[in-house]
Amino acid sequence: MVVTIRPAKPEDGVLAAPLIVDAIDEIANHLTGEEDSEKVLEMLNVLFKGTKNRHSYLNTYVAELDGELAGIMVVYGGDKAETLDHNLEKWLADKGAPVPKIEIEARPDEFYIDTICSSRAHRGQGVGTALLNYADVVAKEKGYQKVSLSVEKQKVRARQLYERVGFKFSEPWMIIGEEFDHLVKELH
Repeated sequence: MVVTIRPAKPEDGVLAAPLIVDAIDEIANHLTGEEDSEKVLEMLNVLFKGTKNRHSYLNTYVAELDGELAGIMVVYGGDKAETLDHNLEKWLADKGAPVPKIEIEARPDEFYIDTICSSRAHRGQGVGTALLNYADVVAKEKGYQKVSLSVEKQKVRARQLYERVGFKFSEPWMIIGEEFDHLVKELH
């Protein structure tokens, strides 16, 4: 079985939104201004179809296996984070939702993997590894020499995967009140 990766399309949002929630958990509530799980998914789909926020389809790559969506990866340059987050904060304010302080999650010289998740049915089949390796390709095409991501301390298996493909601990990082480890991979 071969994993193929392609840029996301707006219509991928329905399948991508649950994977985003699976990856970022309660942070999705903060980013959508919603508490109800169905509303969170609905608003993530709205954000996905948009073009000016971190979870836009324009920042997302989709992995497919046997013609099925098997995983997603949301990426952007750390130098773009402030603008993307400002747009998200404005969107939240415009809809009358609470606007959390959205911290910058990457250094300006890093190509940041904001969200990465394989579908439950496709875990252990190389989807995550393929997406992580693809991030290196996209980063180089965009002129970055580093790829970074942040992982929750309790996600031991995910961290093992990241370290296996070359990520190394850089520093602790706080994201919406939760402690993460910031990992960086130097590209050669």
